[in-house]
Amino acid sequence: MSDYLSWSETAWATQEERLAVHTKSAKLVIGVPRERDMDEHRILLNPAVVQVLVQNGNDILVESGAGLLAGWEDKEYAEAGASISSDANSIFQCDIIAKVAPPNEKEIAMMKGNQTLISALQLRTRDRVFFESLANKKITGIALEEIRDAADQSALRIAMSEIAGQQAGRLGASLLAEGLSGKRKGKLMGGVPGVAPASVLVIGAGVAGMAAVRLSRGMGAEVVLLDQSISKLRYASEQMGGSLVTELIQDSVLKNRLQHVDVVIGALSPKEGRTPMVVSEEMVELMPVGSVIIDISIDSGGCFETSEITSHAEPTFVIHDVLHYCVPNMNSAVGNTSSIAMSNIVGPMLLQLSENGGVKESLHFDLNIRAGLYLYGGLLTKRHLGEHFDLPYSSDELLFGNL
Repeated sequence: MSDYLSWSETAWATQEERLAVHTKSAKLVIGVPRERDMDEHRILLNPAVVQVLVQNGNDILVESGAGLLAGWEDKEYAEAGASISSDANSIFQCDIIAKVAPPNEKEIAMMKGNQTLISALQLRTRDRVFFESLANKKITGIALEEIRDAADQSALRIAMSEIAGQQAGRLGASLLAEGLSGKRKGKLMGGVPGVAPASVLVIGAGVAGMAAVRLSRGMGAEVVLLDQSISKLRYASEQMGGSLVTELIQDSVLKNRLQHVDVVIGALSPKEGRTPMVVSEEMVELMPVGSVIIDISIDSGGCFETSEITSHAEPTFVIHDVLHYCVPNMNSAVGNTSSIAMSNIVGPMLLQLSENGGVKESLHFDLNIRAGLYLYGGLLTKRHLGEHFDLPYSSDELLFGNL
């Protein structure tokens, strides 16, 4: 359980004392830039959410073309009440910058300073220069993946994991049907009368793993689920009506299953920053020719010794006649669905910031939003970041008080 308390868990008397000074709602000025990462097709706010924000008195400035890869044209944002600008610099002058990927060096340079950045942090790809550049601009940074919901969970991580799991099942089916060039398999997930269905092995019984299980079973595949936790496997079995085959992750179990598998989906969560690598190269060599590996966990190291990061432009490679798919940003391939899912989370949060009187006011008493805070006015607020990057840091409790 996190140390952060949700709004519903805090004492109402204390909250009323803090809110007694007639807090007024604040108009937010939000800039939504076009994502410049070649593999990023999402946008943080869709037109429907923009319309709600504008109707509640906020100003939204969207960079021209920002929503195209997610399926929305400038006209739709304009009709929702946003202003459209082809000048990227003007977008980065807004008080709040709302984007999916962390800003790159050029984007940070465009920021005027003393602003709030709301984006994913993607900590494993950050370096000291990134934090120093934001600190020099006195930026307040809020990491989307760290913001908590009323159940003290990361709503964004859950949503993106669900999408990644479904994507893994779909991609596994597609790659299995296509087969290797000049070799098998060319096999359907569900089979047909008289033909056995494909065998799918899912490693990890978390949100992504369970989504992959559901989709693969829905296509008619025979699915086996592995995890290191008996309680997770028991829960998974109950969710599937007791008909799901489950086993503990052990070398002997993996070697036995991998010899006959068609698709393997790696969906383990990281431990201490790194996904457990449970499938060795020797085990991969046991897999049938033309079988498929989908490594959802590649963004934190991967579950397979043979995994290497790929891109949407060149998503696969072959090792030991096994097709590997190791794209770290799988969700971007379905930019429309992913963007709507993110907007459903970020939109209400921005409304809450406005109703609370702004970012600073919200951070004083909303611990769910404060959980995502990593920079305040250029000062790191997470001890582990300060120690890791050797930068000055404080704590949010010292800055805003401990409820």
